[in-house]
Amino acid sequence: MKKRYYFLTALLLISISFVSAQTQTFTVNGVSFKMVFVKGGTFMMGATNEQFGGGLLDERDEYPPHYVTLSDYYIGQTEVTQALWQAVMGSNPSRLKGSNLPVETVSWNTCQKFITKLNQLTGRHFRLPTEAEWEYAARGGSKSCGYTYSGSNDIGTVAWYWSDDNYEENHLVAQKRHNELGIYDMTGNVSEWCQDWYDKGYYDKSPSTNPCNNTSATGRVHRGGSWSDGVRDCRMSRRRVFRPDQASNTLGLRLALEAKDSKKAATDAKKAGAAAAEKVGEAADKAVDGAKKALGL
Repeated sequence: MKKRYYFLTALLLISISFVSAQTQTFTVNGVSFKMVFVKGGTFMMGATNEQFGGGLLDERDEYPPHYVTLSDYYIGQTEVTQALWQAVMGSNPSRLKGSNLPVETVSWNTCQKFITKLNQLTGRHFRLPTEAEWEYAARGGSKSCGYTYSGSNDIGTVAWYWSDDNYEENHLVAQKRHNELGIYDMTGNVSEWCQDWYDKGYYDKSPSTNPCNNTSATGRVHRGGSWSDGVRDCRMSRRRVFRPDQASNTLGLRLALEAKDSKKAATDAKKAGAAAAEKVGEAADKAVDGAKKALGL
């Protein structure tokens, strides 16, 4: 009996370890959200060929294409929903209301307040993704297929965006097809704040490893395009800028988390699972002993 119990426990822990290495689930005041593991690596960032690279004057900030190396991290499977924002902040600033719609009409500064409160509630260190982390995840990380949009060359399969027959507002998260990493809506729906200050010429001088522009400027970067943007502005290399105190109903956020911080959550989950399994096993052993006594065995 005990051998069978320990064997099943081992299988359970192996399963927990595998799942937690790919996705972490967090719950705040009854609202759950998932973070997807992104294996670090090196990629070509900026105006690569599939991003319509052609020296367009209004998109010179995407040049030059350059290699960037990133460490492991986690990124939100979806944009932050209004339900999660409400659970953390106790209010909802969005113009179009709906619990599973992405939160919008939030400035970069307000997002920092949200993240601070979220970290207090969870004991973790969530943050906005850097511009490089955002683009690497959008491209599919180490599993990238070289698409123009996040998960496809056919924008309509992966994004809510503006076209002649489709001009609407934001939509429920995770309704279109996910990208190579299982992440939704990195193209379209709402554009997403990044951690970096915006610098048009940053790619000429940015570091090659884990870059993040921390030099103060007038605006912060946002990425991905929105429901009100056309195909060009929804490309994965497209860089946009807003003042950090500005808000728009086309602009929301997606969370990031250091891999080492998420590993702590995985370790805690495994410990809790092992403790629970141990208690179940002890209760089962007692039940068997009681049954034996009752039967006079």
